Amino acid sequence: DGHSHLSAYERKRLKNISENAKFFAALKIHESAARLNQIVTKRQSRVTKRPRPKKVEDEAAPRRSMRLLRVEPSGIPVPQAPAQPEAEEYPRVPAGPVPMVPEDQAGDRKWTEALLSTWMRISEVLVVVTSSFGVKSYQESLSSMVLSEENVRKVVKSRVCSMAIHPSESTILVAAGDKWGHVGLWNVSCGSEEGAHTFIPHNLSVSCMHFSPCNPAHLLSLSEDTLRCGDVTRAVFDEICRSEEGFSSFDFLEESGSTALVGHWAGHVAVVDRRTPGVSWELSADIGFRRTRTVHVHPVDKQYFLAAGLVDVGVFDVRYLRAKGNQAVSSLPGHTKSVASAYFSPLTGSRVVTVCADDKLRRNVSLSAFPCRYNCNTGRWLTRFRAIWDPKQEQCFVVGSMAQPRQINVFQESGKLLHSFCSLQGLSSVCSINVVHPTRHVLVGGNSSGRLHVF
Repeated sequence: DGHSHLSAYERKRLKNISENAKFFAALKIHESAARLNQIVTKRQSRVTKRPRPKKVEDEAAPRRSMRLLRVEPSGIPVPQAPAQPEAEEYPRVPAGPVPMVPEDQAGDRKWTEALLSTWMRISEVLVVVTSSFGVKSYQESLSSMVLSEENVRKVVKSRVCSMAIHPSESTILVAAGDKWGHVGLWNVSCGSEEGAHTFIPHNLSVSCMHFSPCNPAHLLSLSEDTLRCGDVTRAVFDEICRSEEGFSSFDFLEESGSTALVGHWAGHVAVVDRRTPGVSWELSADIGFRRTRTVHVHPVDKQYFLAAGLVDVGVFDVRYLRAKGNQAVSSLPGHTKSVASAYFSPLTGSRVVTVCADDKLRRNVSLSAFPCRYNCNTGRWLTRFRAIWDPKQEQCFVVGSMAQPRQINVFQESGKLLHSFCSLQGLSSVCSINVVHPTRHVLVGGNSSGRLHVF
C-alpha cells in the first residue's frame, strides 16, 4: 500500500521495522530510558565542583604603601639611609673598674644602699671556726633544714653558673653569677622584696665566685674574659686580670687572698697576684690538659692544687710550675668522659670528689677511687652538676639531682645517701649549682632560670 514501486525485499524490510517498532512501543523502553536519563541528570546537578583558581595575571596587583616602597609622593625615590647596628640586649661592659650600680637603678636607691651597707657591716666581724660533726648529729641537722616560701627568689636573669655565700653567722648574704655576666646579691635575712639586686660587671658567663677568705668585703668573680673584685667599701668592681683565651675557674693560693690560681679553657693555668699593677698574670703554665674546667687549692698544703680537665684529674705543685713540661704529682685515673669538677675535702684535703659525664661520682681516698652510679646527664639547657664538700663535714658532699621530685642530695664518702632536700611547693626545678655555709646549717641551690632556694 503506497510502496508498490518497491521490490519484494524492501517491502519485507519495512514490514519488519514496523513490527519491531510496535513491539518496542509495547515495552515502553523509551519512557524508561528517558526517566533514567532524568534521574541521572538530577544527581549530576547536585555535585558541587571546586571553582578553578584564577590565573595570576587575572588578579589585581595589591596596593603597597609609598612609604614601604621608599618613594616620595612626588614619585622621587628616597635616598638609601646608612645601615644602623643592631642594639644589643645588654651593653658591653668596658675594661677597667666598673661602678657598683645595680641594673635596676631606676628603682629606689635606698634599698641598694641598705644592701651594700649590710654587706660592709657583716664583713667587719668575722669569726670562722670550721669543725666536723658526728654523722648522726649531722644527719639530724640536715633533717631539720626546711625551705620556706620567702626563701625562694629570682636573683639573676638567666642560668645560675656559680654561687658564693658570705661567712657571716648573723646574716645570710648570697651572691650568684649567671650566663650573661650578671652578679646578683641577695640579703636573705632581711625578708623583704627589696633584699636582692643585680649588677653587671661582666660580659660573659660568670663561672666561679668566692668571697675573700680574709676580707669578705671583697667578692671575686670570674667570667671567660675577666677576673674582677667587687669591693663594697669603695662600691666598685675592680679588674684584676683580663684574657682573650677564656677563663674557667679560680681559687686562692693563700689565706690573705692576694694571689690566685686561674684555670683556662685552653688547658693551662695562670698565677695572678692582685698586688701587681696591670691586668696580666705572673706565670702561665701548660699542665698538659686539653681543657681545665676547675682548679682547687689544697686546704692545708697550699702549694698543691687539683685540676680537672676533659678526662684528666691531677694534683700539681705550684712551686715547680713552669711554662711547659709540667707533670702531675699524682693522677686520679678512671674517668672515661668529660669531668665537670674535682674538689679536695675541706678540712684535711685527704679526699677528692669528682663528677663525670659517664654518670658516675667518684670519691678518691688515699689514691683509691670508689665510683658510684649517678645520673649526671643534665643536657645543654642545664648547668653541669658540681659535687661540693660541706665545709663543716669532712666526709660528706652535696650534689644536684635529676630525680623526681626535684631534690638536692647529700652523700657520705662511702656513697651512702644521708639526706635529700625536697619541697613539693618550693623546689620544682633542678638545682645544678649549690653552696653550703661554712659554719651554719644553710644550703642554697640555684637553678637554670636564675632562681635561688635557701634551706
